Parts: sequence; C-alpha cells; structure tokens
Amino acid sequence: MKNIFKKVSVDTFLKADARLTRSLNAKDLVALGIGAVIGTGIFILPGHEAAQHAGPAVAIAFLLAAIVSGMVGMAYAEFSSAMPVAGSAYSFGSVVYGEIVGWLIGWGLLLEYFLAVSAEATGFASYFNNNILEAIGINLPKSLQAGPMEGGIINISAVVIILLIAIILYQGGNMSKKIENFAVILKVAIIILFIVVGIFYTKAQNYVPFYPKEFRTEPWGIGGISTAAATVFFAFIGFDALAANSAETVHPEKNVVKGILGTVLIAVILYVSFSLVLTGMVNYKHLNVDDPAAYALKVVGLNAWNKLITVGALVGIFTAMIAMLLGGSRLLYALGRDGLLPKSMGKVHNQKMIPNNAIIISTIIGAIFAGLVPLVQLASLINAGTLIAFAFISFGIIPLRRREDIKNSGFKMPGYPVLPIIAGLLSVYFVVMLPKTTKIMVSIWMLLGLLIYLIYGIRHSKLQNKN
Repeated sequence: MKNIFKKVSVDTFLKADARLTRSLNAKDLVALGIGAVIGTGIFILPGHEAAQHAGPAVAIAFLLAAIVSGMVGMAYAEFSSAMPVAGSAYSFGSVVYGEIVGWLIGWGLLLEYFLAVSAEATGFASYFNNNILEAIGINLPKSLQAGPMEGGIINISAVVIILLIAIILYQGGNMSKKIENFAVILKVAIIILFIVVGIFYTKAQNYVPFYPKEFRTEPWGIGGISTAAATVFFAFIGFDALAANSAETVHPEKNVVKGILGTVLIAVILYVSFSLVLTGMVNYKHLNVDDPAAYALKVVGLNAWNKLITVGALVGIFTAMIAMLLGGSRLLYALGRDGLLPKSMGKVHNQKMIPNNAIIISTIIGAIFAGLVPLVQLASLINAGTLIAFAFISFGIIPLRRREDIKNSGFKMPGYPVLPIIAGLLSVYFVVMLPKTTKIMVSIWMLLGLLIYLIYGIRHSKLQNKN
C-alpha cells in the first residue's frame, strides 16, 4: 500500500510502445479530431440541450465548453510533447501523480471512451432507422430499436455499426486513416451546407427569449447554460483521443498541438453556427428529439435537404466512432501493458502492429452498452469521466514543469502557472454542475475502479513488482 503513489518512468512507457507504428501527421490528427468531435455532439446534443437547459443560448454553452476545452487541450499538448506515449491522461497521470491516481484517471477515461462509442452508435441508429430504413419501407419492430430501459430488447442497428467499425480498425492504422480523412471532408461540407441553407429559414421570434427565464437557475443565474456546457463537453472529447495516439504520431512534440488546437477551433465555429441556425429554424421547445437537424428541415419543408443532412449525420457519427473506439482500445492496451488489467490486453498483433485484443474487448463492451442503454444516460456519464481527466491534466502541468528528468523541447502551455490553474478550476466547476444522478453514478464507478486496483491491479502491476 505504501507504494501506490509510486511514479512510473517515462522511459518505461516509451520502451513498451516501441512496437507501435508512427504514421500520423498533423493533418491526420486534425481529421481524427474533427472525426471525433463532429459527430453525435453536433447532430443531436444542440437540440436536447436547447430544449432542456438553455434555449437558443445553447450556442453560448458550446462556446464556453470550447474555451475550456482549448485551454485543457494545450495542457494535453504539452504532456504529449514531453512524453509521446499511448494511454493519454492515464499515462501522464501515472508519471506526475503516481500509479493510483493514474489508474483512477484511466478508469474514468475508460467510462468516457466506451460510453462515447455507445452513444455515437445510438445516435447513428436513430438517424438510420428514422430516415433511411423508413424511406425504403423497412420498419424495424420496437423491440429491435431500443434496449430494455426504453421498452425494447436491443438496439440492433447500434450494435451492427460498432461491429463494422471494429472490422475497419482491425485492418490497421492506414485503412482507418484513409476512411477517416475522406469522411471528415464530406461531413464538414454537409454541415456548412446546412448552415448556409438553414440561415434563410431562421425566424427572429425563435430567438426570443434567447436565454429563457425558466433556465436561469443558480449559481448567478447561469445554471442552465452551465449545465448545458457541462453536458456538451461530450462534444469535445475528441482531442483526448488525439493525445491517446501520441505513440503513433510522427514528431508528436509539434503535431499533437496542431491537431488539438486545429480541432477545437474548427469545432467551435461549426458548433456555434449550427446551434444558432437550428434554434432559429425551430422553436427550442420542439427540439428535444434525437435527430434535430433532420427534424428542423422537415418543419420548414426542405424534405430533399433532410435526406442530405441525414447522410451528413451518418457519416459524421461514423467517423466519431472510429476515433473513439481507436482511443478507447489504446487506453485499454496501456492498462494491460502495465499489468493493471490482464496482460492479454497489452499484446500487439505481430503482423498488423495493433493492440488486437484491446480492440476486441472495447468492441464487445461498446456494443453491449449501445444495444441496451439510452443515449441521454450515456452522454451525461461520458462528461464526468472527461471533466475529471481535464482537471487532473490541467493541474498536472505544475508538477510536470518541476520534473528535471523529463525534457521537453516542444510545445509548452502559455500563461504558466495561471492558465493551467484556471483550466483545472473550470473543469472542477463543470463537474459540480453535472446532474445529481450523473455524479452519483460516476462516484460508484470510481469506487469500483479503486476496489479493482486494490484487489487486482496493485498485485499485478509491473511497476509494483519491479525490483
């Protein structure tokens, strides 16, 4: 027990990851980031959050989330520059805080990645079932469109799309990279088209009131916007997946920061514009649906455009799932690599040079959640794991700078130490602003993680068993 705060050496991670192929450049990382960020977050969340927490001011919520994400993203970029290893915040935390803290960060991120894949799959299924299958005359029975919590048996479309993503990832990095890069260009073009066309159908009265009185809760009357911002952090978890791929990036000290900041900048422009147009086309009270963009186009009579936005949504969510399943499998690999989970998770395929067992397990868990759990519950839980990691990584810049054994000739977060502290405090604030049930469920998840570490991890950890 006295060694649970023992710190991992960066060299240990670098040696362990040496077999992974470095093939990603800055352009690939931006594509991967936009692939992750512009998915369910933009095609579904603006509608839900406008209806439930912020009204048209949901655009402000996305802006707040983007600002905090940009600050935290710089912290991730500095860590990736100083230690370009797999595992993202888990590996970074194990080096600067010690193994127990690193494990808890990693455990929280596992929740983020697995549920993110599942949430994306659920969003994909909603657009696919409502706009594609119905258009060709196929009506799935209710039992195959939803899990037990919504009166069905299993969301079959969500399970099938996860299996298809897994097959792509199993072919190796080059295959998923080519598909991701092409699909990202296509979906961004469709989103821009929605914004350009939709702006002509906005009505001034739909923006009044911009921030409805019923949402002006404590603290300081911005409770509704704060809760919406805390929820839409789900939309910005893509750059964490970029840091998870540091071990497979060429010149990570330069390219990771380009990938992260490029992703956040493009994402905030698209999210804010999309939200403003969406809430201008349809009154916010009617947007609590799983396919708000397609619904808005139906309302204003643009049925042909409705089909186009559906294609954009499906492509967008598809690429987001590639990025999330990729990041989650790399984190699972890192935990297995270090002995905190069964070592089979940390194995690398001899020919493909990918963590094949980690991909298989990630796929199974993601498919189970997607098939059985509704989207709204998934999205709230994802944000908790994300924000906890954000706080630790932001504050972690301070001990990182004090480590003389870790040399960093690449990117460093500006405004040290003020900006890292502000980013960390804001992350903690948004954790507090999450719904009460979310905080209870994530507390149970973290306690479960602590028990697993004390019962299994500490006994099998390579660090603890090192002479």
